[in-house]
Amino acid sequence: MPLTQKSSPALLLIDIQQAFDDVAYWGGERNNPDAERNAAELLAYWRANQLPVFHVQHSSTNPSSRLAPGQPGHDFKDEVRPLPDEPVIGKNVNSAFIGTDLKERLDAQHLTTLVIAGLTTDHCVSTTTRMAGNLGFDTFLVADACATFARKGVGTEVFSAELIHQTALASLNEEFATVLTTAGVIEQLAKTK
Repeated sequence: MPLTQKSSPALLLIDIQQAFDDVAYWGGERNNPDAERNAAELLAYWRANQLPVFHVQHSSTNPSSRLAPGQPGHDFKDEVRPLPDEPVIGKNVNSAFIGTDLKERLDAQHLTTLVIAGLTTDHCVSTTTRMAGNLGFDTFLVADACATFARKGVGTEVFSAELIHQTALASLNEEFATVLTTAGVIEQLAKTK
């Protein structure tokens, strides 16, 4: 399914929160330092074209988590800070669809196409993308507007952030979503104005 502006694609920006600036806390290495800049470019395009935007904010139930409400890391990063009229979907699990009214909001606006970006590729972005595909949305994942961290394997091996990012994208592409770049998304949408 091609990405068209006529389908009123909704942009889901997932967990682009200040807590993820603490690289040591999340694994010691992060890939794609341009993810937030690319997400901001998408957001600017959506705003300029009056397309629907949803900001997803993780609110950890662990009070000591950097993503817990009241912690400074809970706040959105400045690059993608929501405007007062843009909806914020609060969640406390990996999927933006579990325990939230996201699907109901999308259905109420007859939105069937989703463009997803955010943090982190292999956790909340992946889980939300999988559910979006399973729920029947035409789903597009923006590879260069996502990022993740190095992960420790089952044993002692540590897998690089870029490897984790790329394998997460590979497992989603053409199964749950179409994986594109920021430039690719904007190019496709601009052609269909």
